[in-house]
Amino acid sequence: MKAFVFPGQGVQTIGMGQAVAQAYPSAKMIFEEVDDALGEKLSDIIWSGDIANLTLTRNAQPALMATSLAVMRALEAEGVTIAAAAFVAGHSLGEYSALAASGALSIYDTARLLRIRGEAMQDAVPVGNGAMAVLLGLDFAGAQVVAAEASQGEVCQAANDNDPSQVVVSGHRSAVERAVEIAKAHGAKRAMLLPVSAPFHSSLMRPAADVMAQALADVSMTAPEVPLIANVRATAVGLDDIKALLVEQVTGSVRWRESVNWMSDEGVTEVWEIGAGKALSGMIKRINRSITTRSISTPGDVLAAAATLNKG
Repeated sequence: MKAFVFPGQGVQTIGMGQAVAQAYPSAKMIFEEVDDALGEKLSDIIWSGDIANLTLTRNAQPALMATSLAVMRALEAEGVTIAAAAFVAGHSLGEYSALAASGALSIYDTARLLRIRGEAMQDAVPVGNGAMAVLLGLDFAGAQVVAAEASQGEVCQAANDNDPSQVVVSGHRSAVERAVEIAKAHGAKRAMLLPVSAPFHSSLMRPAADVMAQALADVSMTAPEVPLIANVRATAVGLDDIKALLVEQVTGSVRWRESVNWMSDEGVTEVWEIGAGKALSGMIKRINRSITTRSISTPGDVLAAAATLNKG
């Protein structure tokens, strides 16, 4: 049994998706649709812009979705449909890519939602007031202890349960800085601030969650062709719950480790990472070695994946 997964913020690079767009007209059309939806040439930023500009949350989120969907369209051109997967999942913003890939959201609406999401998340907390840090060598329970000790009346939460030895904490900058030092005392191998400009997946994102609730209320969504494993539930969910969970996701923890183990318990033995980078594949290998992983981001990757997936 297979699952298709879609990456989140942090893996963006200049030039991502360009080779696939050049090789597959249907993939190029994804970037054109996203440009049209946003009323600007985001594709120029992705393919020939400045990395600092691409990394801005308002740009990175729709850009990573566009890249993932372009790769998905290239796979479709080679005969691989979303129905090859038993489940889809995405890491944070990747959940929107998963929904678009499975037909629940249009490309136009997904691009606009991610632009709104990126801007709302950036605007929720003044720049410099929030931060995130990765704790390496601590599990989620250990990171929760560290976050609680570091909070001291401020917000500090375990935000991303990425794998058994990598957890991200998020909140007020001073509290997160305390968490970095406390984590080392608790046995973390490394603890460091991340180069992000907002405290994602913490209660400080409440204003952004309110914006997304309104934005999602105005968008049409249909049942995904393949069940979605939601970040905040770490289990497959139905159409009636998806919009509310996307709102909850803004302030809630990304339960990636649990999501991968849930897939495995359901019989998933292969996970295909669709889009930029290989970050999710690395996490999955550390979570559950019984699952094989493959990353698809280039035309060569598409052809190799199609040769395997079309065999069943």
